[in-house]
Amino acid sequence: MELSAEDSLRMNVLLTQQLQAIRIDESKMIVYGLSERGEAKVVLNPNCRDEQYIKLVKEFISTQVLGSPGGYPIYLRRWTRMGQAKHDSLERLLQLGETEAVIAVVHAKSLTDELARRAWWVMQTSANARCMLERDLVANGAMGKVLAEFLVEFLPFEEDPKAMLDSVRLVLKPNLISEETKQSLWKRGQRKNAFLAGFMRALPDNLPIQVAAHPAYTDYARLLAGMDSNPVAKQLLRCLSPQGQAFFKTAQTVLKKPGNQDVAIELLIAIASYFSTIKPADFVPSNEFETLPVKAKEYIAVAKCDYTKDINEIITVLPEAKNLVESMLVLAQLDTHLVNPIFARTDSMGTVMRKKLAPVFDPIANYAAKLIN
Repeated sequence: MELSAEDSLRMNVLLTQQLQAIRIDESKMIVYGLSERGEAKVVLNPNCRDEQYIKLVKEFISTQVLGSPGGYPIYLRRWTRMGQAKHDSLERLLQLGETEAVIAVVHAKSLTDELARRAWWVMQTSANARCMLERDLVANGAMGKVLAEFLVEFLPFEEDPKAMLDSVRLVLKPNLISEETKQSLWKRGQRKNAFLAGFMRALPDNLPIQVAAHPAYTDYARLLAGMDSNPVAKQLLRCLSPQGQAFFKTAQTVLKKPGNQDVAIELLIAIASYFSTIKPADFVPSNEFETLPVKAKEYIAVAKCDYTKDINEIITVLPEAKNLVESMLVLAQLDTHLVNPIFARTDSMGTVMRKKLAPVFDPIANYAAKLIN
């Protein structure tokens, strides 16, 4: 079976143009083409069932674009979603009118701002917007603000906490949203902890909340002056600063009520990332929290390498800061492996999940509390 004569002629005319992308509206039976001159469309006149006819249209397009009626190979779905599509094929993929082909483009590591514009014209979904904003080249380009605006407007309709968290994290990239919008998202975060976890990932040192510095901050800053090359000293002052206190107060809020497993995992990642500059060189992920304080005490006990010498340099000058340093060393060892044994046995959410997380999250909260005013 072939396309109707009228559609065959119109599609041939459409495809002879230098198209940048093709979109097929299967519900309205219309094929749209995007070129430098704007949009063109072909209203289809099927001579068989709509579903079968759309398949014929896609085969026709694929033959013209790729030289084969096979279209986009669906069996490559996982491979392309990992960003493995080759750059020289991305433009052609957008000309197939295939959903999976568009998804392959937005996941591509070599995605450009221009290709993002074309892909967005074809398929506007929150998942695609998030994927494209992960690329700094797109976030810093003309499409950055367009995608961020879409995600902000779509947030009230987002049901998945992980999707909420990622949307907030991504729109908080520099120069994408206004200060007013940022404040609005923060306000909504007081009811949705997924929002707060997103803020912690994106703006750990610039959270939109006013918190006083730790009482010891000024004195410690004076006594530790000159230790600019000591990463542990810099991290200690970072924790005690107003921005650091804001981070830990926010962490305490999320630790009390993580919405689901994704939020719990992202919170651990946010805290671990905050302490990444002092993560031990011999760090080995553990699924037992009890090993973390033991290891922290070992780092303090003996100055046997540059890392432990940096730690003891601070304690020599500020012996009263020993407990603060120990708390930092514990939190610097956080990893998602800590919750793997729990989540491997349950898919619970809410109160039940929080009870199961208590053996891990309660001590984390206690160590975080030691760093708070």
